[in-house]
Amino acid sequence: MTRTDSAMDNAGNRNAAGIEHTGGKPDAGAPGVEATRSDQPRQRVEAELADTTEKLLRALAEQQNIRRQMQRERDEAVRFASARLAEDLLNTLDNLRRAIESVPVEASDHTVVKPLLAGVEATERNLLETLARHGVQKIDPSGSAFDPHHHHAIFQRPDATAAEGTVIEVLQPGYTLHGRLLRPAMVGVAVPE
Repeated sequence: MTRTDSAMDNAGNRNAAGIEHTGGKPDAGAPGVEATRSDQPRQRVEAELADTTEKLLRALAEQQNIRRQMQRERDEAVRFASARLAEDLLNTLDNLRRAIESVPVEASDHTVVKPLLAGVEATERNLLETLARHGVQKIDPSGSAFDPHHHHAIFQRPDATAAEGTVIEVLQPGYTLHGRLLRPAMVGVAVPE
């Protein structure tokens, strides 16, 4: 037997844990032999279980977040579905207001004009109430500070009675739908003299 043969025999007498045995059966009562063999697979399975459980919880949380986001988007789509119709009706509302304001004061008591004017005012009022039931609110900024998020400045005019940046005239009212701007109010703004 050569030197390498005896080294291989000695290496063959060691198990995976590095415990040397002489060819007989391992001692069942030897500490570490059974514990090492049974703990490794259990630890591996427990680690895989913990990893899989974490992945499952993350996937469930992500799915719940996606559901919430989809629900919010659906609710918003339903809530603002009427925006285009409301925008189109604003022109009609403006025309009704122009018709009412075009009647001279002295002609408003005339027997022919009075019922016609009352009908146009009732139509305007009814349309405003209907739009309000569906979340459309009128912006009337007269006397308030200019807000570029809700107002569109058409002109600036010196005014000694109003503070700088105050809305002094509303040319066309603005409207919001559930708090979202449909159309900014067209206004004139005071500037210092």
